[in-house]
Amino acid sequence: MLAIELAADKIPAVTITDTIQLALDRMVEFRVRHLPVVNDHVFLGLLAEADITEPDHLMPVSSVPQLHVNNFVYEDQHAYDVVRLFYEGQLTLVPVLDAAKNYTGVINAAAMNSFFADIAAIAQPGGIIVLEVSNNNNAMSQMAQIVESDNAQILSSYVKAFPESTRLEVTLKLNKPDISSINAAFLRYGYDVKATFNHNDGDDDSMNRFESFMNYLNM
Repeated sequence: MLAIELAADKIPAVTITDTIQLALDRMVEFRVRHLPVVNDHVFLGLLAEADITEPDHLMPVSSVPQLHVNNFVYEDQHAYDVVRLFYEGQLTLVPVLDAAKNYTGVINAAAMNSFFADIAAIAQPGGIIVLEVSNNNNAMSQMAQIVESDNAQILSSYVKAFPESTRLEVTLKLNKPDISSINAAFLRYGYDVKATFNHNDGDDDSMNRFESFMNYLNM
């Protein structure tokens, strides 16, 4: 998914002639700590609440000592680049620009919420299995073959690496609520099954991790 597909204009940008108070009011209204600053659709930078030191909030936004000019993505960048920017810049939204650096919209935490829910198949019922494998034995094709042999499919997957270790944690979200037979198959093939979550168990460690990430974005 590209950044432009996540962008929206629900959070209005401010201009350099708008007052600091207007910017602060808008941050409160939309529950963000950043706002894009534009001039005739040209992106000038990202205004951060933490950088507002001017005591007179009737002064224009141009009186703020600095704008973050590099915190943006282009329309054709992948959504993963947006995630990286959210994380590295500790941002509450990410501006999206066209090739001429014209402002076309903004990506907020709600848009990222929907993106992650979609790619992780959060809304779809099914079981979850967590495997621990060595980094030279993590062929997804073999894992998929084991799952598909039980008339099931992998809806989503993600891999977690451990520092100074050759072990990986692989989490598979499957389209089958009862995964007991799939769990047994992985054990037969010598996999180390760390945990399983059936849909009927109240499931979803992936949802817990997802909600933790989204809470981080909204901090």
